[in-house]
Order: sequence, then C-alpha cells, then structure tokens
Amino acid sequence: MSATLIYCYDPMCSWCWGFKPTWTALQKALQPMIESKEILIDYMLGGLAVDSNEPMPMPMQTMLHGTWERISDQLGTEFNFNFWTECQPRRSTYPACRACFVARDQNLEAEMVLAIQEAYYLKAKNPSDVDTLSDCAEHIGLNPIEFQKAMQHTKDQGLLEKEISSARSLGLNSFPSLAVLKGDKLTHIQIDYKDPMTMLNNIKAAIQPTPR
Repeated sequence: MSATLIYCYDPMCSWCWGFKPTWTALQKALQPMIESKEILIDYMLGGLAVDSNEPMPMPMQTMLHGTWERISDQLGTEFNFNFWTECQPRRSTYPACRACFVARDQNLEAEMVLAIQEAYYLKAKNPSDVDTLSDCAEHIGLNPIEFQKAMQHTKDQGLLEKEISSARSLGLNSFPSLAVLKGDKLTHIQIDYKDPMTMLNNIKAAIQPTPR
C-alpha cells in the first residue's frame, strides 16, 4: 500500500516562502520513493484569509512586515519590502489559493505557487488582486481569460472552502504543514525549516509496515 505525503500550504504564507528551499530539497530526497510508488505527494490548500476588499489594518501590516524580517533573519529568505509601500495590502489570500486550485487541473499547481510567491515576495505585486493572478497564470502558460472563468467557477461552487474544511478535519491548521496518510492512519510530520533530512527520516518511519 502506497502512502500519501500531504503538503498543506497557502501561497501567500510567508513561512511557506521561507520553507520553499527545504521543501524542494525534501521532494528531491523523496524522489526514489516516489518513483517506486512507495509514496506520492498531494498538495492541499489551507486558506489563511477569506475574501476581502478592505485595506489591511496598519497594526497587521506592521506585524507581517516584522514576520518577513524575522524569516529573513532566521532563514536567509529574500523579500522585497517595497510591497508595503507600493501596494495596498489586503488580508485576503483566498483568491491566490483559488488560482492554485485552478492550476492543479492543468498539473501546474507547483508552478502557480512559485509564480505567486515570486510576484508577491520578489516583485512587490499583490496576489490578492485578480490582475496579478492572471499575470501569473499567463506566465505559466494558462489562458488568462479561461483562467478567470475557472476562478469564478471555483468561487461559485465553494470548491476552495470544501478543501479547507478537509484540511481542518485532518488537523492541518498551520502552514506549512506536512502529514503522512497510510490507510486510515495519519501521522503529522514536524516542519524543519532548515534540514530536510529530519523530515525525510520521520516520513520513512511513518510509512514503515506496522509490526504484527
């Protein structure tokens, strides 16, 4: 029986951006197990903040600006702090999550995540805005008009909200989160932002056959 490694994330989560190099290294380390079908990776959207057109309150802007600085100091992650002066921040990540949901249908979810993260954290663009997300879609080869139609369909059908509810039911309440699902057994894997091998060993332990 193969196991599933669930990666729960939000594309506008700054800690997910900080985790990206280690997550990439972990996926590379898992490649032999993926090729042997011992494990597969399943992305799941967590959803940090619901749809909103309201400007982000200044205390929250200050708090998030400080979070970026802390991640940069701890992990060496690059951020373009011009975002806080050039954009009108909104506490709304659901549009960016829907963009990743739509890209998943074209097997381009990881590419969309990266496009959104680079637009947000490196180019100081606002992924709460549909125009930014459409640019990201076009960047990864999607038709922006069809993309926006799919975004609206996803919103109308509440598809993102259903996935978020599933994530919560699995106890995936912070981002990034990792968990191994084998059969009906779910094992949460502690995130290590600097060392992929710690997580790799814990994943291997989680999928070992249970002694009889």
